[in-house]
Amino acid sequence: MASIYKEMTIDAPAEHVWAAIRDVGAVHTRFARDMVLDTQLEGNDRIVTFANGEVVRERIVGIDDERRRLAYAAVEWRTTHHNASFQVVPESAARCRLVWVTDLLPDAMADLVEGFVDQGSAAIKRTLERSFGSTPRPVGRR
Repeated sequence: MASIYKEMTIDAPAEHVWAAIRDVGAVHTRFARDMVLDTQLEGNDRIVTFANGEVVRERIVGIDDERRRLAYAAVEWRTTHHNASFQVVPESAARCRLVWVTDLLPDAMADLVEGFVDQGSAAIKRTLERSFGSTPRPVGRR
């Protein structure tokens, strides 16, 4: 089984990043703009339409508010197995780390999926930092 591990620093508070991840139906507006064009919810599934034309049905496996962790599985796509998680780890009041782990089969899909993860990571970082930058903050905070 191929595993892809991606860790990135986000210049935004963990609460801001977690709120965007936790809003599972708003990937296209709050989490990965430009990479994701649309997200539709159907029960515990979300249908994600990517900018490259790919459409993936993902099942939300778990949302853990205490650990700021979201787990999901691609249940309709080109892989025979695909599960992934995002976890937000606070680093300071204004910065956090986002850890994205993906396990998949067949192994031959790893390079393709890793390319998508790299593109997605750039879109996620850009979206989260820009949205935090446009969020009004209390007086006295930068």
